[in-house]
Amino acid sequence: MAIGPRLRAAAAAAAFCLALAGCGSTGGSGANQEAPAAGGGVRAPEPGRTGPAGDGSTSTGDDPQSTFAVDVDTASYTYSRRQILAGRLPSPSTVRPEEFVNAFGQDYEEPTGNGFTVHTDGSRMPAEHRAGGDMRLMRVGLTTRSEADETRRDATLTFVVDTSGSMGDPGRLDLVQAALHTLVDRLRPTDSVAIVAFSDTARVVREMTPVSSGAALHAAIDTLRADRSTNLEDGLVTGYRVARNGFRPGTSNRVVLLSDGLANTGSTSGDQILSRVREEAAKQIALLGVGVGSEYGDALMERLADGGDGFVVYVSDLDQAREVFVRRLPATLSVRALDAKVQVTFDPKTVTSYRLIGYENRAVADESFRNDRVDGGEVGPGHSVTALYEVRLAEGAGTGAEAAKVDVRWLDPEGRRPTEASRSVRVGDLDGAFTAAAVRLWVDYSAAYLAESLRTEGQGEDRGGAIGLDVVARIARAAGQRTGDRAVIELADLVERARKLR
Repeated sequence: MAIGPRLRAAAAAAAFCLALAGCGSTGGSGANQEAPAAGGGVRAPEPGRTGPAGDGSTSTGDDPQSTFAVDVDTASYTYSRRQILAGRLPSPSTVRPEEFVNAFGQDYEEPTGNGFTVHTDGSRMPAEHRAGGDMRLMRVGLTTRSEADETRRDATLTFVVDTSGSMGDPGRLDLVQAALHTLVDRLRPTDSVAIVAFSDTARVVREMTPVSSGAALHAAIDTLRADRSTNLEDGLVTGYRVARNGFRPGTSNRVVLLSDGLANTGSTSGDQILSRVREEAAKQIALLGVGVGSEYGDALMERLADGGDGFVVYVSDLDQAREVFVRRLPATLSVRALDAKVQVTFDPKTVTSYRLIGYENRAVADESFRNDRVDGGEVGPGHSVTALYEVRLAEGAGTGAEAAKVDVRWLDPEGRRPTEASRSVRVGDLDGAFTAAAVRLWVDYSAAYLAESLRTEGQGEDRGGAIGLDVVARIARAAGQRTGDRAVIELADLVERARKLR
């Protein structure tokens, strides 16, 4: 006999409560129960934002719109994970909640063509979340169509490899070389690869070479040696020159920067470096940044990837490197959307305030949403982008009333034509119990509020704190049990480790 939706929801709620070991009631229209936050508080107010609750939220009466460029970076999460596993908390300045959330898989329905499908949902906050009964969690999700490796375009890749002295430490250049060897063996014979190395100056190790000449590429990889200082500017400028000279129309042209990001020679400013390669980036030679090393220049690598119409990942071991180079890189070489932006317009009659969790350095002026000269984010095949909002409802807001309208705009990669999609969110879409919400929303909540906690480190344990990390760990553990996803199970362990380090 088929199980009905209500019975499935009830079963999910029961399982969640058992895993949470004593969660409070969240059903009906009553307010969420409040409980003191255990562990560190996890609210990180946005600078310059003042909401009616003094919690960093924005009043819809002052500004009903929230606009940002999409971001598929995940380096902040993987680098923070490495730090926590090593027994230390990451610097708050390196913690970006959106990258924590986007590090985890979603189950959004894919579109049939280029561009995005738009997913929205939400729920009441968990019973332990000290937010009051009028606070809701709203999720905006985007996803692009995935692509099998055998159907992708040929690739034209220029690898720009940091060979400075700091890359000589274990887990840096040796890891990069092993991953590159594996990638050359996995690419198609019709793909092409060039290699540029840089220390105090840059040198071309191998001009653009068909992968059918694999022996020559392997030999070039073996010549890489760590020495001297880090002139990342010269490396990237030289890399883009090689990429431009080897540009192949009709293929996916990419520059892949592999570095610890610790530039100390030449320009060390991301903006200055980007100004020298911006013309090439505009020609659809996008940048993928791969960060390595226990000491890592996070800010520079992120700025380069964002400004170079690409994204940045971080790897700390060979398994992660192979995941990036063997599975993720070939599968995301094509482009599904260029300069993608999201604009959420809240209805002041039903929503009194909101707070976007993360995306501070991806903010876009509301009036620039439809200005296609303003940079957005590039998104490849099979990428999901998730944004979480804390939303405070107006008293007496009816369940059928509109809470928000989500608009997404991007340029089609084929003809660079602007395309938009939209979706409305009703108050009733946010009114269900957290225990009955989609399990992937549990994962997103756990990742986001772990990041929020790490961002408040050193600023006191209860800076507007919303929930304790012990509760976040239990929510993540329940999500891991439901999904069987190894990454989610590891997230629960990571939250617990972070709680003990505070």
